[in-house]
Formats: sequence, structure tokens, C-alpha cells
Amino acid sequence: MKQSTLRLALILGAITAFAPMSIDMYLPAFPAMQRHFATDAGQVQLTLSVFLLGLSLGQLFYGPLADRYGRKKPLYAGIALYTAASAGIALSGSIDSLILLRFAQALGGCAGMVIARAVVRDLFDEIGSAKMYAQLMLVMGLAPILAPIIGGQLLLIADWHVIFWVLAGFGAACLTGVALALPESLPAERRGAGGLGAALRNYALLLRSPAFLAYAMTGGFIQAGMFAYITGSPFVFIELYQVPAQHYGYLFGLNAMGLIAASQVNHRLLARRSGRQVLNVAVPVIAASALVLAATAATGFGGLWGIIVPLFVCIAGYGFIAPNATAAAMASQGRIAGSASALMGVLQFGTGALSGTIVGLLNDGTARPMGFTIAALYCCAALLRFFVLPRFAKQN
Repeated sequence: MKQSTLRLALILGAITAFAPMSIDMYLPAFPAMQRHFATDAGQVQLTLSVFLLGLSLGQLFYGPLADRYGRKKPLYAGIALYTAASAGIALSGSIDSLILLRFAQALGGCAGMVIARAVVRDLFDEIGSAKMYAQLMLVMGLAPILAPIIGGQLLLIADWHVIFWVLAGFGAACLTGVALALPESLPAERRGAGGLGAALRNYALLLRSPAFLAYAMTGGFIQAGMFAYITGSPFVFIELYQVPAQHYGYLFGLNAMGLIAASQVNHRLLARRSGRQVLNVAVPVIAASALVLAATAATGFGGLWGIIVPLFVCIAGYGFIAPNATAAAMASQGRIAGSASALMGVLQFGTGALSGTIVGLLNDGTARPMGFTIAALYCCAALLRFFVLPRFAKQN
């Protein structure tokens, strides 16, 4: 990889990692936060659902702004808000204020996801985009490996507040990196004009595109399954199967390593297969694994290993789906790439927020809510694969 491309992948991977860093690093602290605020598990899980809601809604604003004013100015504003909100969370004195600040943190952090996808679309074609997205998954895939491990180790030497001070420092470092090393990928002559009306017209155009919606939601259902796993796994591993909080990160990291490995295999497959062909195989495979997970969650068969093995396949499979579904959805968007990236994020993270909320509401002291929710979402992706995606398989 050329040095300039490597630098681009590192910067875009870092700003895309705001979400996994902000989600995964504090997962081992769920029980400690519950005790600190003298509240129940549902209130602590709500801090995650609210974050996902903020990630979803905030993207609606950054997309049109990035199409009109370029990629970097909205990114500066978003990272600055993320950094300030992270520091505010570290100083938070109540669960209610923490929930509100998590929403603000998400509104800032989602800028990185929207603009990273738009920058890739600015600079690469569909195959090149899929390859770059795979490289981004390698970079940002370190976040779900390292974040819960770091969070668990930080809890050994300090309380949960320090986790959010670390996130504030990460935001400040990313702001510096963007200012010094990220080029502006949307020149002035390619920027759109207009305000709210133009933004709404762009979103209406995208919502009338069956191909965009089909590929966006194929990735969206799989990503929502990921968030069901993220929401439910602290309880399943730490509380139900008595995995020490400091070891939870290693199980989380194992799944993240599978995701990274799959994304790199996908990168090699793209040398001789289209991303859409890879999707056709990957979606039914992980849907079948999700059904196995639902069965083991319902019966308890295999104990902890009965959960870990099919869950590993479910999470690793996302590495074959996310790059290709994203590239296919973004392929023909051109001048409205920012808006397309934003709407795709809204659809995907909105579904993710809903899935996380469902897992929390259905909590019954077993692994069933997590397993059943993941299976239902992955089966929805499989239905799209068999009945909708074949219509667009040969489109460029």
C-alpha cells in the first residue's frame, strides 16, 4: 500500500473508530456504573441505546453539510463536540446527566463515520472503495480488540470515570491528525448548493432508490445484530457465565480478531470476485450461524462454548458484508455521497439502537434475548439476499 493511501486509511480508520471506542471501552464498567449510580442494569444499558440513537440522528445533519461545505469543516465541529462531551461524561454526577452527555458524544462522534465513507467515495470507484473499506476495518478493528481490554485494565487502577478521560484524549488526538494530515477530498466546484430543501430532496431521492436501500439495509441488519451482541454480551458473559470483567475484553477481542481476519480475506477475494458475489455467499452463512446461536441460547447446550462458537462466526462474517454492502450502496451516489453516507448511517444505526433496546427490554436473566434478536436480524438480511439483491447483482 502506498504511503499516502496508508496514511489515509489510518486517519479515516481512527475517526471511524469513535463509535467502537466509545461503545466497547466502557462495556466492562457496566456493573461498576450500576453500583456507582445505585440504579438497575436497564438504565446503564440505556446509555448505550441513547448513544446509538445519537449516532443515527446526527448523521442526518453531517451528510448535507459535508456535501455543501466540504469534508473537513463539519468534521472539525463533530470531533470538537465529541471531545468536550467525553470530558463532560467523566465529570458527570448522575445517570441522567450521563445519558444526556452520551447523546451529545454520539452527535459529535458520528461525523467521523459519515465523512470517512464520503471521502472514500470521493477518491475510489466501487471495487477500490470496497478494498479501502476492508482496510478501514483492519484499522478500526483494533478498537473492539483493544478498547474493552483497556477498559477492563483501567478499572483495576481507577474507577469508570477515567475511561471517558481517555476517550476525550483520543478525540483531541484525532482532531490534531485531521488538521495536519487529512486532505480535503471535495473541491469547491463539486460541492452542492442549497439548504434544508436541497438536503430533503437528496434524502427523498435516496429513499426512492431500491438498490441503495437494499444494500444499505443488508449491512444494516447485520450491523444491528452486532449491536444486539454488544448490548447483551456484558450480561451474558460477566453475569450469566461468571467471566471476570477484566477477562471480558479477551472474549470480545477474539470476535474482533475474527472480524479483522474476515475483512482481509474479503480484500483478497475482491481481486477475482465482485463484492456483490461475496455478499451472496456470506449472508446466508452467517444467518445459519445465528440460528444455531438462537438454539444454544434457548437450550443452554454447550454452556459458554455453545454461545462463543456460533457468535464468533456471526461477528466475523460482518467482515465480508460491511465493506461490500457499503461500496454497493454508495457506488452510484456521486455528488450526494455525503447525504448517501448519512442516510445509510441513520438506517443502520437506527436499526442498531432499536435492536439494543429490544435486548435490554427482553432481559430475562438468560442469553435468549441476545441470541433471538441476532437470529431475527440476520434472517431479515437473508431474506433481502434471496428475494431482493439478485435484481441488482449485475449493476455497476
